[in-house]
Amino acid sequence: MPVLHNLVSNEELKERMLAESEPRTTVSFYKYFTIAEPQAFRDALYLALTTLNVFGRVYVAHEGINAQISVPASQYECMKQTLYAFDPALDNLRMNIALEDDGKSFWVLRLKVRDRIVADGITDDTFNPGNIGAYLKAAEVNAMLDDPDAVFVDMRNHYEYEVGHFDNALEIPADTFREQLPMSVNMLQSEKDKKIVMYCTGGIRCEKASAWMRHNGFEQVYHIEGGIIEYVRRAREQGLPVRFKGKNFVFDERMGERISQEVIAHCHQCGAPCDNHVNCKNEGCHLLFIQCPSCAEKFNHCCSTQCMATLELPIEEQRARRAGRENGSKVFNKSRGLLNITLAVPVPEEKR
Repeated sequence: MPVLHNLVSNEELKERMLAESEPRTTVSFYKYFTIAEPQAFRDALYLALTTLNVFGRVYVAHEGINAQISVPASQYECMKQTLYAFDPALDNLRMNIALEDDGKSFWVLRLKVRDRIVADGITDDTFNPGNIGAYLKAAEVNAMLDDPDAVFVDMRNHYEYEVGHFDNALEIPADTFREQLPMSVNMLQSEKDKKIVMYCTGGIRCEKASAWMRHNGFEQVYHIEGGIIEYVRRAREQGLPVRFKGKNFVFDERMGERISQEVIAHCHQCGAPCDNHVNCKNEGCHLLFIQCPSCAEKFNHCCSTQCMATLELPIEEQRARRAGRENGSKVFNKSRGLLNITLAVPVPEEKR
């Protein structure tokens, strides 16, 4: 029976990837469609992608597929045709090619079966995810941005919005997509007679959110086709003004794609203009936060004096402190501080 999962350590896989001489293409894609047997679908797809030396993160569920991958440049067209032929629903699947790409985004293929490709918390059996809002292409997005009757709604997490967004876009201040859906309905009740334009990184969240808004009585609902990635690509190709400001956060080793030269975020430690996300160097913390080069040097790439002190301990003692403890996904949130971790330097009041 063929091996359907990775058998090599992460460290070795990363070294192999970094030693590759052929450039890689980073691409994301998703599709909502019914998969009757997700596990069988997953296993067959794993074999197909492994043959093409694809790395990345792919989720499969009854409701469809969601993927962020990298593929050797010479195999890109073959990978596309493999997906197109894999299932009729994937024929001519839209590919969102990374805007800034060093080819070092992934080093292993992880393909998992989940309950949903996007965790939404929806339990209403009458909800139809196929009843989506209208797609907007790049020129239409720019026209909507100048329409006083249009409201842009950012369906990404707070730390994504912080480093880049469309001017005057509404932030839904929740930590998860499942929390954002009901919150967006409540926040937009007074805007029901306006055009609601939803957007996200690659389109997967805002597409489902547009259907949820329509389910809750909103009639003029739109979403950006292909999300920020496709909007920026098409705007540049067509010579249109790119109206997105700052960085587009991405969920791989790059942590961001530069869209415009404006830096709209600030270092979480000193408040200087900065939009570089990093993880705390202390493996027992691994907090995601924004840190400028000066603070990175001053605090040894840590988020706090506590983590700096931990990092100076012998490796075995550091491991002992981490043993049996769930690290989880910790993210700096200005409204709640550093999840009980004190910053090395307090954030200025005006930056909170």
